[in-house]
This record gives sequence, C-alpha cells and structure tokens, in this order.
Amino acid sequence: MAAAVWTDRGRRAVTVLGTVTRSKSSQSALKSQYDALVIGGGHNGLVAAAYLQKGGIKTAVLERRHVLGGAAVSEEIFPGFHFSRCSYLLSLLRPHIFAGLELEKHGLKVYMRDPHAYTPMLEEGVGGAPPRSLILGSDMAKNQAEISKFSQIDAKAYADFGVYLEKLAAAIHPLLDAPPVDIPGVTTGPLRKRLAAAKTLMPVIKCGLKLGKNIPDFYEIVTAPIMKILNRWFESEPLRATLATDAVIGAMTSPSNPGSGYVLLHHVMGELEKEKGAWGYVEGGMGGVSQAIARSARSHGVDIFTEKDVEQVLVGSDGAAKGVVLKDGTEIHSKVVLSNATPHVTFKYLTPQDALTPEFIKAVEQIDYTSPVTKINVAVNKLPNFLANPTPDDVPGPHHQCSIHLNCESVEVLEAAYKDAVNGRPSTRPMLEMTIPSVLDPTLAPPGCHVVSLFTQYTPYHIEGREWTDQDKEAFADNAFDWIEQYAPGFKKSVVGRDILTPSDLERIFGLTGGNIFHGSMSLDQLYLARPMPSVSDQRSPIRGLYLCGSGCHPGGGVMGSPGWNAALTVLADLKRK
Repeated sequence: MAAAVWTDRGRRAVTVLGTVTRSKSSQSALKSQYDALVIGGGHNGLVAAAYLQKGGIKTAVLERRHVLGGAAVSEEIFPGFHFSRCSYLLSLLRPHIFAGLELEKHGLKVYMRDPHAYTPMLEEGVGGAPPRSLILGSDMAKNQAEISKFSQIDAKAYADFGVYLEKLAAAIHPLLDAPPVDIPGVTTGPLRKRLAAAKTLMPVIKCGLKLGKNIPDFYEIVTAPIMKILNRWFESEPLRATLATDAVIGAMTSPSNPGSGYVLLHHVMGELEKEKGAWGYVEGGMGGVSQAIARSARSHGVDIFTEKDVEQVLVGSDGAAKGVVLKDGTEIHSKVVLSNATPHVTFKYLTPQDALTPEFIKAVEQIDYTSPVTKINVAVNKLPNFLANPTPDDVPGPHHQCSIHLNCESVEVLEAAYKDAVNGRPSTRPMLEMTIPSVLDPTLAPPGCHVVSLFTQYTPYHIEGREWTDQDKEAFADNAFDWIEQYAPGFKKSVVGRDILTPSDLERIFGLTGGNIFHGSMSLDQLYLARPMPSVSDQRSPIRGLYLCGSGCHPGGGVMGSPGWNAALTVLADLKRK
C-alpha cells in the first residue's frame, strides 16, 4: 500500500482539534518587554507560565510550531481522524497542578480505562479454543483469574507485588514536587545560608520516612535489571514480559539491563481520579491537556503565541539573560527566560556559545538522548479483531480500551528486539504497544472508524550508520503491520492512512533531541541530582536568569507538569531575593 506520511512540510493538510492558538489571534499583540519569557509551548512550559503569572510575573510563551502542546498535542493528520500524535496516555499529571490550575474547569476531560493491559499470544488454541491472552485491570480477583491461566503461584503473588510497587512509588512523590537538594548551598558559604539551603533536604527526608524499612527495596529497583526483580516474584510468561514492557517503554534498554527497574516505577507512580497507577485517554487527544493548561494560563493573564521561532537567548554584558531574539530578528526583552526545549537545544543552539565554558558545553554534549521509539499513527475503517478475544460485528470488547502489548508474550522476544537495535537495525520482531482511544472517545474518528496509536521499539536513530529513507520507514511499518496481522487478521486491509515518525522525525517535528520522549534518558546517571547533568540539576543554568523548565530537568519525562512547576517556584524565589 502506498502510505501517506505527513510532516510539518505538508501543514496545509493538517488541522488541529480544538481551538488553535495562532500568533495572529492571540489575546494581545506581542510586546517588546515582559518579566518572563518561556521558550516552547509544551505542557511544562505552559505550567511554568501559569504559575509565574499567578505569582505576579508578567509572562509570555513563544511556541515554534503552529499548535501548542509540544509532544502533548492533537492533530488531524487525515480528514476526520484526530490523533495524539506523539504522547498518547495520561497518568502522571500531578494532582496539585490539576487542581491548582482548575484544568477540569478549563475543559480537560479524561476517559478512564479498565481493564488497562492486554497481552494476546500467538499460539494454536487447544481443542479449537482461541489462543490465550492476559488482561489486567483494577479488579484483583479478575487479574488473578487471568494470571492463573499461566500460573497459580503467580496469581497469588500478584496482589503482594502491587502493594510492593505502590509503597515504593508513593515514596517518590515528595521528590517530584520540589527541586533537588541544593548541594552547594548546604555545603558551602556562611552558616546562615547553609541552614536556609538545608530546607531543600526536606523532600529527601520525607521520602526516606515514607520508605522506612523499604529503603533497600527502593535502592534495588532503581539500580537493578527489572528481570532480577520479576524473576523473584513470578515464574510465568506473558506476565513477566507484560510487566517488563513498562520497564523499557521509551528507553533504549532491555529488561536485563541495570536501571530498567526505575522506568517501571516511573510508569506506576501516577494516578487518575485518585486511582493509583491508572492511565487514561484525554478527550480530543493529548492536546486537550495542553489546551486546558493554556486556557488556565490565559485566564491569569499569560500571553501565548504560536509560530514564534526563537533564534537565540540574549545575554547581556553582565552575563545575564535579558530576553530573546526571534528568527525574524524581533527582540523581546525580559528579566528571566525559561526554556522548555531539551538541554541540548537550549545550550547548544539557543545560548550564545561564548557565554558558556568549554567544560560545560562538553558536558552538554555527553547527555544521553538515545531513543528506541518509532511512533506510528494509523487511521482504520474497522476495529481490530483479535484471534485471542474475537469480537464479531465490530463491537469493542473490554480489551480494546487497553494498552495492547503485541510481541510481548516472552522476555526472550523483547531481548531479541533490543539486540537488533543495538546492532543498528530496526527490530525484525518489534515490541508494539497499541492503543485505540477512539473506543472510549468518539470525537476522534468518523463513525465506524478508529484511530490506532502504535508505540514501537526498538528502532535506532540511524540504520547501520545512515539516515532513514522513506523506503526504510515504509518497510518498518509494513513489518509492524504484518505482525499485527498475525494477532488480528484483517488489520492491514482496514488501514486508510498512516503517519510514521522515526526518532529523527520526532526530533525534527517536536524538538525531541535524538527522538527521546523524556528529553533525555531516564537512567540513574541522569536522574535527580544528575538531571540533566550534575552541574545543572535545579532548573538554574550557568547563565543568570536562564532556567530550564522541560522534561530534561528534574524530575524527568512524562506528562506530569512537575518540571514546569519546580521551575516556576525557583524563578519566583530568585526574583523575590532581588
């Protein structure tokens, strides 16, 4: 099939669901002076702007693209089909931000999923029965019945495993909502200032108190391979493989690599509607999150502009940021500048290089942005019908609302997929996470049709050292569809359009360096005091008045808003001291 691949170059064919915020239709004209400027209208930049404005700081947001949201964006790629083009699920958004910005009032609506995980298997059914599958949700009795198809022992252990993970995940929350410990402040300078800086230790103390006797378990899960832990708890497939996928999703790592345990913890520490670890679909796509935050920000007085491409941060003779210059030459001055771009983009392209030391630039160049992800957005005219759980007459079953894990019935399959990418090739049997949000949200597709999101890995940034070609992209998508066809015959015939985004596409369109959805690897060497690097871990940069507010800084990736929240608190505190 000749697939249509749309990019920003074909923007006339792309419209955006909901209210499109364009510079020409903003609430007010772009001024030449603000208290604060935010580079990038992703969800974290919008959160930072909203809280700065609430704190009395006149703020403007400058977005490069024609639509707000960064990676949390909705776009109509094919007529009538509205996609969460990059990020696609909501869970990690911090409850205090949801409440503080009144996002429900500003239009954010979330469809809860239950069940939430579905892993069909490729096998011959016994006695004419369908192949087996594993479905997991909020009902523990049902979960145990599902798992018992593979292991009675695992069915009994699963509830305790959930309690174990929840204890560890809950302990992280104090760390998410505060900047990292001020190490220089605590260790140097006058005693009075050191005592003041010691307040930044409180989140760590709270975390430790919450963990209590579970501190060794926490240390293990953030350092160990997830398989070390899963093998201790469980004996069966596909349970181990299903859980392992959440430990490697978005990360160029395998379940057997040290540190993969933290990625799993990161994916279970969210909540929706007060349900721990729940994930949901945003009505209208993930752009609904960004649009709600933007509406909240505007209600407080933030000026938001699209199609305003920042060329460089202006740095004065005193070494402090004093505003930005746009690519059209327009200068906008401000007291502070916040960058929602990745640290690489911020410090290699937006900041004058003579304002940074060679040592700092070298450290920036060493940040790991490796990504395994190719995102494929698919428009279909028929609901996928899975052999393991057949649903006649195109009627959705409970499993259709889940994260559908394909090629995930054994850890061995995941390991083989990873090894392909490490050797510079797209996985021949890729790990596929399929979601069909239109099953719950009818606004996304025409009647009888659906939008399908495929979060696939592993794919390298380069194929054996060279750039991806259009033929490479089509071949990878064709291979992925061939695998889906084995689980759900008829899928390929139902496809009416597809949008293939390799790591380099994700970088070019959304500004995600290396295509990394987290703005940098979520490995232990790039978390907390080392995120994005040891010399920059509290939103402040070496340039006075220039701050980071995106996922590249603490506490990391996911649509949570904490980096923007922490940046706003840091800026407000610094401006108060002036």
